[in-house]
Amino acid sequence: MSIIRPFQAVRPSRELASRIAALPYDVYSSAEARHIVESNPLSFLRIDRAETQFPEGTDMYSQEVYDKARDILGQMISEGSFLKETSPCYYIYSLTMDGRTQTGLVGCASVDDYTGGVILKHENTLEAKELDRFRHIDTCSAQTGPIFLSYRPDEAVRAILRKVQEGAPLYDFTSDDEIRHCVWRIDNPEDIGNISHLFARIPHLYIADGHHRAASAVKVGLKRRAEDPDFSGNEEYNFFLSVLFPSDELKIYDYNRVVSDLNGYTFDKILNIVENTFEIEKIGSTPFRPEKKGDFGVYHGGCWFRLTARPELCSDDPVKGLDVSILQDRILSPVLGIHDPKTDSRISFIGGIRGLKELEKRADLTGGIAFSMYPTSMDELMKVADSGMLMPPKSTWFEPKLRSGLFIHQF
Repeated sequence: MSIIRPFQAVRPSRELASRIAALPYDVYSSAEARHIVESNPLSFLRIDRAETQFPEGTDMYSQEVYDKARDILGQMISEGSFLKETSPCYYIYSLTMDGRTQTGLVGCASVDDYTGGVILKHENTLEAKELDRFRHIDTCSAQTGPIFLSYRPDEAVRAILRKVQEGAPLYDFTSDDEIRHCVWRIDNPEDIGNISHLFARIPHLYIADGHHRAASAVKVGLKRRAEDPDFSGNEEYNFFLSVLFPSDELKIYDYNRVVSDLNGYTFDKILNIVENTFEIEKIGSTPFRPEKKGDFGVYHGGCWFRLTARPELCSDDPVKGLDVSILQDRILSPVLGIHDPKTDSRISFIGGIRGLKELEKRADLTGGIAFSMYPTSMDELMKVADSGMLMPPKSTWFEPKLRSGLFIHQF
C-alpha cells in the first residue's frame, strides 16, 4: 500500500505565484541562476540557489548559503509573500505543454515507503548532489522542491480530481516557456479521506524525476528520527513533498548523447566496427530523429546516419533491452571507451527538448560524434523499477518540468 497524506502547505500569495515559481534548482548553472534572480528578485531561485545572494565566487556549498536560504524563506513568509494553510490539504497541479495536459496530486509521501520498497526508483544517485539538498532541506526544515512520482492509472482517483477541477483554480498562469500551470486546493474532508484510501490500494509509486531530492529528504527524515527517540512516525519529517501523476498522462522525451572525440578511430572505422550488430543507412544533412525502438541517429562531420539494432541485440531483460543500454554496451563502451558515463568528461547528455541542431553544434565544436535516441517509455521505466534494477544514467527526460516554490512542506 502507498501512504499519501495531505499537508499544511506554505504557498505563494495568488498575485505573486507566477513570479515566484521557478524551474528546479539543478536545471541552471550558478551563473544562469544569478542572471534570473537579478532580472526577477522574487524568483524562488533566491531560496533554492541562495548563492545568488552572495558575491560571485562564493562557495555555493558553504553553510552561510544554506542559512541564507532559510532566512529568505522566513522573511517571505513574514512579509506575506508566502501563506500557510490553516489545515492539511491536497492540491491538484496541472501542466499544459503543446496542447497536452498532465494532472498531478500534490501531497506528502512516506519515508517508510521509500525505505521499504513501496516507492521504487530507476537510477542511482550521486553522494555529492545528495549532500547539497540534504543540507538545504535540513537547514530550512522544509522541502522546497517536489518529487515527481508516478503511478499506474486509477480511474477513481481521476474522477475525484476532475470533480475538483470544475471549480475555480487557486493559480492559473503561463510561464515564460509557454507552459500553463493551474492549481486547485482539495480541502473537502470526504475528498481528502477518499484520496488517501484510494492510494492505499496502489501497490507501488515510481520516482519519475527527483531521485536526489527524494534521497535527501529521506535522509533528513531519518536524521530527525535519530535525534527524536520518542518519535511516533506521524511527525512531518517522516513525509516528503511529492506530485503524483498517472503514468498514461506523462511523456518522456529523448535523452541524447554527444561524445567529444572518436577515441582514436576514424568515423569510417567506427561504422565498420558496428556494422555487424547494426544496419547502417546514410541519411545526409537532414537531422534524423528515431521513430521506433531500436533505431539510433548518428551524426559526425555534417552527415547523419540511421543505425538499426539487429534482432540479436533485442533482450527481454528490462535493462539490457533498453535502447540506452544497447548504445552503451555496443558502442559507447567497447568502441568509444566510455566505460562509466557518470564520470567520463568526454560524454555529455542533451535533453531532446533542445532539438537535434544542438547535437550537431556540440559535436562540431570538438569533431566528436552525436547520438539521437528513441525515448524510453513509461512502461519500460516501471518494468525496470519493478524488477529492482537500475537504468543507465540519463535514460529519461521528462517535460514539462514541475515548478518549485508553488508548494513548500515545512517540518
